[in-house]
Amino acid sequence: MTRLLGTYLKPYRQAVAAVFVLVLVRAITNLYLPTLNADIINNGVAKGDTGYIWQVGGYMLLVTLLQVVCTIIATYLGAKTAMGLGRDLRGALFRKVESFSQGEINRFGAPSLITRSTNDVQQIQMMVAIGLSLMLFAPMMLIGGLIMALRQDAPLSLTLVVILPLMVISLGLILWRAFPMFRSMQSKIDRLNQVMREKLSGVRVIRAFARTGYETRRFEVANAELTQVGLGVMRLFAIMFPVLFGIMNFSMVVIMWYGAVRIDRLEMPIGNLTAFIAYVMQILVSILMASMLASFIPRAAAAGARVQEVLDVKPSISDPVNPVMIPSLDGGPRGVVEFKDVEFRYPGAEDPVLTNISFTARPGETTAIIGSTGSGKSTLVSLIPRLYDVTSGSITIDGIDVRDMDRADLWKQIGFVPQKAFLFSGTIASNLRYGDETATDEDLWRALEVAQAKDFVEAMPGGLDEPITQGGTNVSGGQRQRLAIARALVKKAHVYVFDDSLSALDFKTDSLLRAALKREITDATLFMVAQRVGSIMHAEQIIVLDEGTIAGLGTHEELMETCETYQEIVYSQLSAEEAA
Repeated sequence: MTRLLGTYLKPYRQAVAAVFVLVLVRAITNLYLPTLNADIINNGVAKGDTGYIWQVGGYMLLVTLLQVVCTIIATYLGAKTAMGLGRDLRGALFRKVESFSQGEINRFGAPSLITRSTNDVQQIQMMVAIGLSLMLFAPMMLIGGLIMALRQDAPLSLTLVVILPLMVISLGLILWRAFPMFRSMQSKIDRLNQVMREKLSGVRVIRAFARTGYETRRFEVANAELTQVGLGVMRLFAIMFPVLFGIMNFSMVVIMWYGAVRIDRLEMPIGNLTAFIAYVMQILVSILMASMLASFIPRAAAAGARVQEVLDVKPSISDPVNPVMIPSLDGGPRGVVEFKDVEFRYPGAEDPVLTNISFTARPGETTAIIGSTGSGKSTLVSLIPRLYDVTSGSITIDGIDVRDMDRADLWKQIGFVPQKAFLFSGTIASNLRYGDETATDEDLWRALEVAQAKDFVEAMPGGLDEPITQGGTNVSGGQRQRLAIARALVKKAHVYVFDDSLSALDFKTDSLLRAALKREITDATLFMVAQRVGSIMHAEQIIVLDEGTIAGLGTHEELMETCETYQEIVYSQLSAEEAA
């Protein structure tokens, strides 16, 4: 937490210094008021000097006015600093998560990353906002109050030797118990977010399987666990305030009794007793303020540790220090992709997912990848844009290893359509221009025509301006896939990767789309992952994967003669006449 604040409060050093000075002035003036009040009682009231009372009272009003001005400015600067810190932390978290590979995202999980970027940052922000006023003011008042109380009457100050340690020990015990509870609370919030996210994302599946009751119970369990921890924290702090107030009130009784004894013996004036009581109240209130702040510190510290955990992660995939640019090929073909003895295993896995993968994909040709479920098809194409990095071997584009390229430059070369087509909230046009912001409407319609999406987009009331909800849930699965393909085509890349992107299309649309792609993509390399043999049997090169290795490589005709695995896949889907 200290390291986090030390790093992200640096841009606000001047504001924090100004708040410190203003709070110091406020504390000094606050400590000065009881002394003035004691002077009025001892020198004004006792002697009946009305002029002296008005004079000192005027000073007190001016001091109070200065306090008000300092408090307003300090509160404004403190709030501005806290809001700026929150903005910077959220920005840093967002940029850090953007740099994560799929492995790091899977490690934390989307619900936890969302909680850390919102709720956790908010806890830190709130602690800083309150801390820049209370956290600075409380110790100043505590130290200043002790000094001023000793000045008023040293023997009476001995009562503080018992009172202060008693309050500090009580507060420390409560904080020691509260910190792990706040860490648990943040984890319970993660769990609640995860259940809620799954509930909203999978609402169709839940209803289709009549599992609403089960999901409701799941949510109730997560909600009850969070409530239980929250109640435990509240009970803890419900104990804290009565204990502190009890100590405070008992202290005032003792001080009043002992002070009355000293006044009766003429060992101190009555004005000094009132000032001493005021200083003791300031001391005890400063501890009470610290205890109130203590309710924020453990939760903010737990949140800070979770935020720092994300910021400290070193992404497994990063850009090279000296990235290599793809050389100009003087009008020659661009997009030659070569796999050389590639092996890949997921972090922590004992066995590799892919082994000895070697082939070359050339521009103007379709390289199809087929195989049984779990054979590594999607993993293989995910290595091209460096969603994961190879464990050994290399992948090159136009002779340059993808690991030697800046990822932004690499991604510009690739039009990627993931297995699960995802659309962003906005319009059809904004989604299509995600690939190329400068694309004209004519470019968009051309891409839609190739992707066999033009007809249904034209039929929509808004056309290109038709609204799309988050995730594209207001269009069908087939429409979503075709819009995702059109988005990739707008990019005009050198390498296109379609990861099982035709699975939701009927055979006619599938055939028309493949024919259009063949006509349109004449100078780019096309990777097509598919489950249906009919979608890839006319490809120039077919890679058959079996348990992470290449079981066959060639055209449909060649594989039908040489690859038993391919034959099994074909005959499971097509008749002998169709396969011929």
